[in-house]
Amino acid sequence: MKRSKNHRKASELVDRDKLHGPAEAVKLAKETASAKFDSTVEVALRLGVDPRKADQMVRGTVNLPHGTGKTARVLVFATGERAEQALAAGADIIGDDEMIEKVAKGYTDFDAVVATPDLMGKVGRLGRVLGPRGLMPNPKTGTVTPDVAKAVTDIKGGKIEFRVDRHGNLHFIIGKASFGEQQLLENYQAAIDEVNRLKPSAAKGRYIKKAVVSTTMGPSIPLDA
Repeated sequence: MKRSKNHRKASELVDRDKLHGPAEAVKLAKETASAKFDSTVEVALRLGVDPRKADQMVRGTVNLPHGTGKTARVLVFATGERAEQALAAGADIIGDDEMIEKVAKGYTDFDAVVATPDLMGKVGRLGRVLGPRGLMPNPKTGTVTPDVAKAVTDIKGGKIEFRVDRHGNLHFIIGKASFGEQQLLENYQAAIDEVNRLKPSAAKGRYIKKAVVSTTMGPSIPLDA
């Protein structure tokens, strides 16, 4: 009951009939963060694309200037010298055949996955486990690479990945409610710039149809993206 009262109180601060500019939306997000923990601040977009068509898929990565506020747990599929490089860079889990088998059986205690190209023939079989969670390594996002150390460093430093779903929705985080307004705004701008840069040439009409900012358990704030 207390949680719902707090949510209603927070919702009263948001004008649902108004599109808020990014700076105002970020300010409201901080003010309406109703959870007792450090809420995550997230942006959700509805894009004017048809993800069923390969030439309208929107997928990319961006390094947030101020990080995500969360230290990602990174799994690296690598062997030999590259495994050692991944360990030195701060990878949390490193393995090859045995770890592939463990993940195939349902192990998912990680937030990001990196793999060297030589192991992708085996890692590719993990699609049913990693695919639905958006964790399948991909050369386009820099997670299939011989330079595993750089990939791990980027992810640990605040690199996020985003991908439009089959309904045309795209989500990404821009930090924590404890971040300063300017930090959240700069993270948002970096991410939205990359989303705009990736606009498919085949997409017709309005690209960003709807946008909202929200925090964990907080109300959605209509955003003028």
